[in-house]
Amino acid sequence: MAEPVRLNGYKRPAGDAEDAGTRRAALKRRKADGGGPQETSSRLSAALFGEDCEISHDQLYELLKYAALGKCHNATQPSWCRIYHQSHLAGVVVIVLHEMSQLHFYKFYLQFKHLRKVFQHRFTLTPSANFLASLYGEGANLEPHNTAQGLTSPSSDCIPKSSDLQCDPIIRKYGEKKQGLTSYTLTLEEQKKHDYPIKGSPRCKGFVHTECDQQRTDSSPLFGLDCEMCLTAKGNEVTRVSLVDAQGRCLLNELVKPESTVVNYRTRFSGITKKMLLPVKTKLSDIQTRLKQMLPHDAVLVGHSLNSDLQALEMIHPSVIDTSLLFARNEGRRFKLKFLAKAVLGKEIQCEQKLGHDPAEDARAALELAQFFIEQGPAKVAELNLEMLLTAEKLAEVSQNKAALQPQGCGVQKQLKEPPHLSKPFLDCLQVTGQKPLLLGRQELDSSGLCQSNLSTSNKQILQRALEDVPLSTFSIIQFSLGPEYIASHFLAGLCEKVRSKLTDMLTIYAGPFEESFCLKSVKKEFGRCGPIQSLTVVTETFQPYVCIRYEVLEGAQLAVESLNGTEVAGSCIKVQRPVTAAMLDCDVLIKELELDVENEGVIYVAGLKKSFTETDLQEEFSQLKDLETLFLPKDLQSGKHRNCCFLKFQKSQSAADALEVLNGWTMKGSKLRSRNALASGHLWRWIWQMNHSKRKEGGDILYEKMQQLSACEEDLRKKVKQLDHHIKKLYRRLQNNTLCIVLFPGVNSTHGSEPGLGLMGIKEDGGRRAC
Repeated sequence: MAEPVRLNGYKRPAGDAEDAGTRRAALKRRKADGGGPQETSSRLSAALFGEDCEISHDQLYELLKYAALGKCHNATQPSWCRIYHQSHLAGVVVIVLHEMSQLHFYKFYLQFKHLRKVFQHRFTLTPSANFLASLYGEGANLEPHNTAQGLTSPSSDCIPKSSDLQCDPIIRKYGEKKQGLTSYTLTLEEQKKHDYPIKGSPRCKGFVHTECDQQRTDSSPLFGLDCEMCLTAKGNEVTRVSLVDAQGRCLLNELVKPESTVVNYRTRFSGITKKMLLPVKTKLSDIQTRLKQMLPHDAVLVGHSLNSDLQALEMIHPSVIDTSLLFARNEGRRFKLKFLAKAVLGKEIQCEQKLGHDPAEDARAALELAQFFIEQGPAKVAELNLEMLLTAEKLAEVSQNKAALQPQGCGVQKQLKEPPHLSKPFLDCLQVTGQKPLLLGRQELDSSGLCQSNLSTSNKQILQRALEDVPLSTFSIIQFSLGPEYIASHFLAGLCEKVRSKLTDMLTIYAGPFEESFCLKSVKKEFGRCGPIQSLTVVTETFQPYVCIRYEVLEGAQLAVESLNGTEVAGSCIKVQRPVTAAMLDCDVLIKELELDVENEGVIYVAGLKKSFTETDLQEEFSQLKDLETLFLPKDLQSGKHRNCCFLKFQKSQSAADALEVLNGWTMKGSKLRSRNALASGHLWRWIWQMNHSKRKEGGDILYEKMQQLSACEEDLRKKVKQLDHHIKKLYRRLQNNTLCIVLFPGVNSTHGSEPGLGLMGIKEDGGRRAC
């Protein structure tokens, strides 16, 4: 997609370095004019338009770190937005909506009345398997213990004693006696619980069975398996596969060409780049065949969260050892492979100096961990006190960071050079400065600084505590949830299909009736002036022919309904309408609310452009429009070609309204333009394209069943979402002015698929709206 073009000298906020003298002069002028108080107001500026709307977790951490710590603690302005007068922020509040995604926000768009009217800045968030874990630091002890000499190990009250092995989760699960490998393979029930592909499961239709169905024994061969994945229009797809044998020899280490269009290569983790995959011919089916040939009939596969690998490989294997579950922890938490390799094997893997993970290295590490567990037995593993080691490691990181912050030499402070990503949990950074974060929700900090889970806590209880405690804290993370019954995989699949179905209907219009011998080319040309058309078909089931047109953008379909209904096209006076279904009854309301959405303030949509127009051409043509700030010329995400439409963003809403009057009917180099207020100009444009072009993962019967299950509880879900929106509204009203508030739908990244997240943010001001 094309990067938006900034007009009239406008640049991205991240690169907008203000001159200090100019700022001081401006402040003096405001003070002289009686506007002194304004200088203490913080302000948020972000160019979240077009290509710039997708934000990674690292970029989000950049913002949180700068907002909470500021320049005095060596934090730098985030690369994608800018906070002015950070030191005057009253606090930072992050509201996390557990296991919810962009999909949930737009499915229940009308119910999220407060969210869509308050927060102007929105961005698509890269999905995460466990967003909070990366922020909290995997539940480690976050509270350092100070002594005269500096930092010490955590107190004995905070960590399990090695003498009391009976309380260890590993001992509770496996007992103390050493056993053979078959005792540690997952049972069928455990595989179902942890989302492993199961033979006969409806969602595994088309999966390839390894046919390794011979009886396992304690002498069956072990094989380590690991895959790297990228995000495509289909979901997670394999880009590299590694298989090692029991001696650690690499039997397979192959790049794989994804079937669908790659949306995100995830190079930081996968090490895969576009250039690497260009010459690759190997397909997933080739890898499936090779694995079937290489694995003996009694093979036991070993991996870390191996369910993700098998799902991506679309393969079923009956006997597995999952090291993320083998080294058991309390409350369902899991150790990372990197930590286990270092703590148990004394090996450093996934080093930051390397680009991405090495799947062969990870497969070998998981295999050796399983071998260690089997050979040493549960008691020896429990005696390692892994929880204590993890806590000590986290504290060591905090200690190193604090030492680096101490003044060096003649009062000169050592400058920390942070890498582009955070190498340690964000909350550890806060602890270094003495700030005690407030964490409320399913996971909270207890008095010892440990992160504890409390699944019984309700949203109402969380809200009551938040109303009391958030105004007293400088940094708060509040987590709300719809409940476990609404985040199951079948529920998400039904939700996705309902949204896709409604979106398809909103992008579709029917036009007619036409004469029997009408010119289809004329119809396509006339309706094409409203926006890019994805498909056009003639409906022959009616007495007279109609045409079904599916657009790529919401604005195109809406413009066709508004401008061509009742007009003469191809020699016939036609009616233009959308499909009439139960889900479409509130379409007009939804379109109106999208148009009034704060994100679309000052943004208009222009169609009818010639595809030969370049960004430079358009910049030149539209330069006469007053207060024009940004021009975004969308491209087809597959072909890379320009569409025949663009979005124009103005500094003032009135300037956008004036431009609409000028542009409607304006002829540009022989092309007659049509325009209207934007409906989906920012992050929503890309998401709609992806939803519109993605393939169904399951058959019609299965999806129909899941949609029926969703329909049965949809009314209850609407009420819960409305209540959730009310909770956030209530909490937002209690915040002090000048508080940065960020609401996150973290997204879903599981074996069942990937749904991007959504972020909404703003700084509260006197009027209750953002100060942006």
